[in-house]
Amino acid sequence: MSEITIRVAIAADLPAITAIYEEAVLHGTATFEIDPPDLAEMTRRFETLASGGFPYFVAVDGYQVLGYAYAGPHRPRVAYRFTVEDSIYLTPAAQRRGIGSKLLAALIVACEAKGFRQMVAVIGDSDNTGSVAVHRNAGFQMIGIHPNVGFKFGRWLDTVSMQRALGTGGGTLP
Repeated sequence: MSEITIRVAIAADLPAITAIYEEAVLHGTATFEIDPPDLAEMTRRFETLASGGFPYFVAVDGYQVLGYAYAGPHRPRVAYRFTVEDSIYLTPAAQRRGIGSKLLAALIVACEAKGFRQMVAVIGDSDNTGSVAVHRNAGFQMIGIHPNVGFKFGRWLDTVSMQRALGTGGGTLP
C-alpha cells in the first residue's frame, strides 16, 4: 500500500466523490438515500458546506480519491451551532485499511480548531460494525440505537448514534 494523503477537498475532487457516494447509495446502508445525487447536487452540497466554514477532506493515493469525509451542521437551529455531524465514505477497495480513521482524525482536529464542541455520528445500519469501531476508537461514545427507522433494500434499518466532545466540550462556555 502506498502512502495515503489526507488533504482538503477541492472542486476537482467532486466527480470522484460523487462516484464514491453513488456506490454507497446503490449498494450500501451507510446512507439512507435511495437515488444517488448527480454531480450538480453533490457540488451544491459541497459548496454549502464550504461556504459555511465546515471542513471537508479527501483521502488520496497519488491522484486517486479513495474516500472523503466532512463535518456539517448537526441541526439547523442556532442553539446547535457548536455541534457538528460527521460523514465518511470510502471506495470498497479502501475499506478496512485505516483510511476512515485517518479522515475522522483530520475532521476532529479541524473541528476543534474552528471552535466546535461536540461531534455526533449518525451511523446508518447497526450492522455497520466497521464505522462503529472507527468512531469508538476515535473516542466516540455510544448514545443509542434508533431501531427500524429506515427502510432500504427490502428491510428495516437502524441508526446508531455516537458522540464525542471536541476541545473542552461542554466543560466551558464557547
